[in-house]
Formats: sequence, structure tokens, C-alpha cells
Amino acid sequence: MMARDPEQGWHGFWSRSRLLPWLAPFGGLFAAAARRRYRRHREGADGAWRAAVPVIVVGNLSVGGTGKTPMVLWLVNHLRQRGWRPGVVSRGYGGRRREEPMMVTSASDCRQSGDEALLMARRTAAPVVVAADRVAAVRRLLQEDVDIVISDDGLQHYRLARDVEIVMIDGCRGLGNGRCLPAGPLREPPERLRGADLTVVTGNRASACAAMAAPGMALRASGLLQPDSLTPISLQQMPEGPVHAVAGIGHPQRFFRTLEQLGCEVIEHPYPDHHVFRWQELDCMDDRPIVMTEKDMMRCLPDLHRWPAALRQRCLAVVVDAVPEPAFETALAAVMTGKGLALEHRT
Repeated sequence: MMARDPEQGWHGFWSRSRLLPWLAPFGGLFAAAARRRYRRHREGADGAWRAAVPVIVVGNLSVGGTGKTPMVLWLVNHLRQRGWRPGVVSRGYGGRRREEPMMVTSASDCRQSGDEALLMARRTAAPVVVAADRVAAVRRLLQEDVDIVISDDGLQHYRLARDVEIVMIDGCRGLGNGRCLPAGPLREPPERLRGADLTVVTGNRASACAAMAAPGMALRASGLLQPDSLTPISLQQMPEGPVHAVAGIGHPQRFFRTLEQLGCEVIEHPYPDHHVFRWQELDCMDDRPIVMTEKDMMRCLPDLHRWPAALRQRCLAVVVDAVPEPAFETALAAVMTGKGLALEHRT
């Protein structure tokens, strides 16, 4: 079996794997099932549950990181500034699989809530609920003071009716080879994009996305966090010289490129998505600074008290914010208005 492409990850593997002829029939069956499920949803035959408030789903077609969480953070702030009271639901990836909904706060344990949910609760102070069943999560969220729901992922969770769908696409990897699992990286066929209200391309557009007319979204580093206090500090405090960059996210290379743009000399340490770091695997590195993503740091918090003080002192996390193009804000306002949801919302 061939190795993964260091930049494209599993997308590059699927594009060039010698297993593709053997996997293609299974990918075709997966695609057919996905089309049938989506058609039933469009026809209203799946009995989807509709909340009493609008629901915005932020999802993707492909496996791996596409910038969903930064988009959700941006949406919470964008809607709040316009008079809405948003809340967030998530499956809680990386945490304990929960059948019963869990309210997530800044003091929650990410081993229970998952790293992304904890990050969103800390960054937004909005109500955040996690559950394997997003309908159950929304029912619990509606007990809070919210008038609009944002679902982090869940594009394929058709039991939950939605008013607006936003599909995120990684600008570097695009849709890979365009095939569904296991022959490619897609959860649904590419034509599913036609049914979405908005499509957003994250980061720089490679050849895979060069011709895509969708608006873009940049991911911009805005600050740093130290693990002991989690108090934001200026990017000016970024250490000089080589740094160990560790990333247990869906697309580690994007994080490494962000550090290079900040002027860092990066020693790359990619890990699997939602990897739980043990202090021993970081402490065995030399004494250079260790820089990680904010999501990685969320996963470190439960055991941080066991870390040697010297190790904690040389760790930093980079805070990243989504910066959508103005065209996306215009398109979002048009979509919401077209569905009877005034973006400027006053209660």
C-alpha cells in the first residue's frame, strides 16, 4: 500500500492508490445509497424533525479538516452582532459517545465533550450541546435562550431538518478524486453541492478548486495561548528560531503552512485527527518551543496538571480565526432573506 501524500493526506492516497480499481465498486454502492438517502430527504419521505427556530448546518462532503469549526465560530459572532441569540450543536468528536445530550461549558472535560465543542464553548460563551443524535441535541439546546441553531457538521444527519446548508471545501485538496468512500474521500457524490445553499472554499485554491466559483475563507492566526492560564497573548510573543509544530487535526499541513507564514522555521509532527497527546511524547522532543493548534491544547487540558512545569512553559497554541470573503457575507444575507430569515434580527 502506498504512503500518503504529505500535503494532500488521504486525498492524495485515494487519487493514486493501486487499490482504486478494487475499491471503485464499493464506492459506487456508497454513492448510490447516499443519493437515495438525500432524495428521500428532499422529498420529505424521511420524517425529518423540524425545530421551532431556524437551523444552519455547516458541513462537508469529504473526510478530514475543511475549516468547519472556524466557520461556526465566525457565524456565532456574526449572527450575535445582528441581534440573534445563537446556540451550537455538535456530535462531540473526540469525546465520549453520548446518547444523552450534554451541555458544554468552558469548564467541561473534553474527554466527555470532545475538543471542538469545548473550544466553541470557550471561544463564544454561547450555549453548546453535544449528542450523537443531533435532534436530541437541538431539543436540549432549545431549553436555553436561543433563537437560531448552528450545527457543527451533520450535513448527512438528515433526521434534522435544516433551513440553510453551508458546505466547506478545503482549497488545497478539493474533492480529491471525486469518488465516495472507500474509493475516495467523499461522504456524498460531488453533485450534492448543487443542493447546498452556500459553498465555501477554505485557504488557497489549488488546481482542484481553481475553477470553483464559491467564495473563499481565509484562516488567520490572531493570537497565542499558554496552557497554564489560557490567557490570550500577542502573536509578537511567538518564539524565534525553529519550533516543534504538533497537530492532531484533519489537515495538519495547513497548520504548518500557517506557522511558516508567521515566520517560523517548522519541525513538523503530524498526528491522527483528535489525537490525545501524552506529555511523554512531547517531552522527549528537544528543548525547542512546542507550538500546537487550539484544538490540540483543548485535548491536553485534562492531564495538564501532570505535565512537568518546564514542558508547560515551552508550549503554545495558535488561535485561528475565520475571515470569509465579503462575497460570502453578501451571499449569506441573500440566502437568509430568501428563506424569510432577516439577517438583521431584533427581538
